[in-house]
Amino acid sequence: MYKTIYTEVEVDVDLSDFDTEDLVEELESRGHGATEFDDGREILQAIYEKRRLGRDYQSELEQLIWLGLGKVI
Repeated sequence: MYKTIYTEVEVDVDLSDFDTEDLVEELESRGHGATEFDDGREILQAIYEKRRLGRDYQSELEQLIWLGLGKVI
């Protein structure tokens, strides 16, 4: 007889253990990849338009930071 048990496990990992390509793929799968903006000007335009309209632009801002610094916050 088999039983299925669900549990939660907390694991500490060092992101430097992962390839940048793998991290980018993961971000893109979550809808936070910066590759949809080939040029920083396009993402700046998207931020400008959303800010002008009073809409949330946090996702685009995070993409711009990643695009410029290669770091995710």
